[in-house]
Amino acid sequence: MNDQIRISPIRLIGAEGEQHGIVPTAQAQEMARELGLDLVEVADKERPPVCKIMDYGKHKYAQSKKQATKTHQQKLKELRVRPKTGEHDVDTRVAHARKFLEHGDKVMIKVQFRGREMQHIEEGRRILDAMLVDLQDCCKVETPPRMEGKQMMALLAPKGTGTGNPVKPGAPKPAVPKPKPKPKPPAPPTDAAKPAAAPTDAAKPAAAPTDAAKPAAPPAAPPAAKPATPPS
Repeated sequence: MNDQIRISPIRLIGAEGEQHGIVPTAQAQEMARELGLDLVEVADKERPPVCKIMDYGKHKYAQSKKQATKTHQQKLKELRVRPKTGEHDVDTRVAHARKFLEHGDKVMIKVQFRGREMQHIEEGRRILDAMLVDLQDCCKVETPPRMEGKQMMALLAPKGTGTGNPVKPGAPKPAVPKPKPKPKPPAPPTDAAKPAAAPTDAAKPAAAPTDAAKPAAPPAAPPAAKPATPPS
């Protein structure tokens, strides 16, 4: 950075990102001093190396902030209420949950029942639903309210994570599409498509020849001539 850059010339990038091409290192350092900025080597393995005129302090701050955001690990925060929790305390829990969600963490809200409170589960469900409605602008319900033992719980995730939209408590479930009916088997062939009937009398083979068509009988032999009678 600045006078520590010994290689010359360098490829210079201006403070606004403009390209100055290859210039002597001393000239680039003078340009940075005139602007009240620093000359920072951004690609030392290039030949010639690439340097940029910038505010080095702001550059380091932006890098550290980006690194902190990148390495944030999502945590699971837990908030507990009771069926008899007062409205003010419920609002406090909602404010805490909102803060956790905006920080990128998940929130598990639990309603705990003790003794005879198990007979008033609907009161605990009412409190939990009211909290979910208050938080629906900054979260999505990852696990809807359900009973587990003597406690009712719901899991919330930041609105920007995962897929899907926030689910309002008590909202009807989306309709499940009905399966398409199976195609009906083809109908039997109609009279027009039936196979041809057996041949009629007109198509039957010719009958045996009648008497008119029989061969003529051989002619009868002529009678034998009688011997002549001698004269008396």
